[in-house]
Amino acid sequence: MDDVDAVHAQMAGNMLSSGDWVTAHLNRVAYLEKAPLSYWLIAASYKIFGLHDWAARIPTAFAALAVCWLTTAFGVWAFGRLAGFYAGLGIATCVGLFLFTRILIPDVMLTFTTALAMWAFLRALDKEELHPRRWAFLFAASLGIGLLLKSLIAVLFPVASGVLYLALTGQLFSAPAWKRLRPASGALIVLLIAAPWHILAAVRNPPVFSLSLHSGPGQYHGFLWFFFMNEQVLRFLNLRYPRDYNTVPRLSFWLSHLLWLFPWSVYLPAAAKLSYKPVDRAGSARLLALCWIGFLLVFFTFSTTQEYYSMPIYPALAMLLGAAMAGGPTRWVRLGTQTLGAISLVCMLAVFAILWMVRGLPAPGDISSALQQHPEAYTLSLGHLGDLTLQSFAYLRAPLVVAGLGFFIGVIGVWRLSFHRAALAVALMMVCFMHASRMALVVFDPYLSSRPLAEALRLAPQGTLIVDGPYYPFSSVFFYANRQALLLNGRVNNLEYGSYAPGAPAVFIDDPTFTRLWSSSTHYYLLADGHQLSRLSSLAGNAKLLPVAASGGKFLFTNNNIAVLAGNSRPGDKGHTL
Repeated sequence: MDDVDAVHAQMAGNMLSSGDWVTAHLNRVAYLEKAPLSYWLIAASYKIFGLHDWAARIPTAFAALAVCWLTTAFGVWAFGRLAGFYAGLGIATCVGLFLFTRILIPDVMLTFTTALAMWAFLRALDKEELHPRRWAFLFAASLGIGLLLKSLIAVLFPVASGVLYLALTGQLFSAPAWKRLRPASGALIVLLIAAPWHILAAVRNPPVFSLSLHSGPGQYHGFLWFFFMNEQVLRFLNLRYPRDYNTVPRLSFWLSHLLWLFPWSVYLPAAAKLSYKPVDRAGSARLLALCWIGFLLVFFTFSTTQEYYSMPIYPALAMLLGAAMAGGPTRWVRLGTQTLGAISLVCMLAVFAILWMVRGLPAPGDISSALQQHPEAYTLSLGHLGDLTLQSFAYLRAPLVVAGLGFFIGVIGVWRLSFHRAALAVALMMVCFMHASRMALVVFDPYLSSRPLAEALRLAPQGTLIVDGPYYPFSSVFFYANRQALLLNGRVNNLEYGSYAPGAPAVFIDDPTFTRLWSSSTHYYLLADGHQLSRLSSLAGNAKLLPVAASGGKFLFTNNNIAVLAGNSRPGDKGHTL
């Protein structure tokens, strides 16, 4: 897909082709804001399987499986086999983990390192543990790996949660507890894992040190300043530049976990009734999970946040839900099950009602023609949900049928089966729902991806590519066509800072430069959004925009007649190659 999905896939490919595993690049511009480990893993996957979109997703898929396994194992150790099973089942079939692993972001990997660190922390403190030193070292290793995935928050979340737990259990100033945790040797392990890359990146992207507290247009202070000060300190304070992000309202951020943990979030009241006194292993694990959840939610209450930033607490929530469910059909568990049955029934009726309302609606071309764009919402990860219209559901009939069948299974299972069998039926309901969502993503592909334009570009004669605007909206073209491009008025957002680095490539052009290039005899291609055609036609002047391909409301033009042009196609056509 366009945006961050193809961006991360392309950066990994650039590392592999260039041999530069220290500094990530996009369109030959240094990209300094992210830690490298997720790119390394994707690049390793390319090395093994080849440069394919499915190969880019293998590390994320394995990370999701690892999170499910780890949540199960942690739950079994802390609460018993049944609770561990429910914890693993819950995180494997919840909405959040599925939804936020459809795109190439490292958060599911961060979730794994955070959960592993929390388990290692608790096992190192466990007086019955025979090898506390091994677990203390595993705790430190998890922090070091996390630093290479998501930087400082990968250390902050486990350490702060652990310190809060120690304070609540009266062990904060306990010498035996700190001896078991081995902080000095642990810090050395963290440095051995994470320091080499940070040092190399700082040396290769000078100046090494900068004391500036201001970020703005045209300023370049090197890697360390941008990576730590701008991307973490100033981002937390909502002062980061460039301002290419948004933040979820605080109340929505908290309440959205009812959706991210659905369908199992209905048992949160039952989990709240559990004992959190650290009198045994189970009580200690529940208290640690509470510290883990509480610190992260409070942290992001005072920071900018996206919907998926809280993914590292999913294992903690899943374990608490699993512990509550394993207690059997208590009053609160029964109430949760009844609520889930009612929600499933409402969802099933809503699905079939939508199918009835769109029964006679046509579905010509691709789904983009039936959507209403809201660009102001796209700085949030779920911003495109607001583009849906009733007409658009005419393109989603098959996914709706599968989703409706899944909700039907859930309704029957909840109301007709025993509790434990009902839980399996609910899991099957979610499998159907996830498959329906995958089918829907295929329908959305022309709208969310520019792959058809990339295919047309690959088949067309050689020429220089120009992209109207920033890199991200057409990032899948760079991936599938494996091309570089000139960016028309695209010196904004994520590439702006790197564009001011010494030796940065001259890939950014303005309107007069575009007019001069487009009217020349040199062969150029232009990628543009349909909403910009009037402006671009005016800039092109006598050198017309000659269409090559169109898909999802996005267009590929050339400034010279070429053999690839087929028929008398018009820029207004959508959803097909011209």
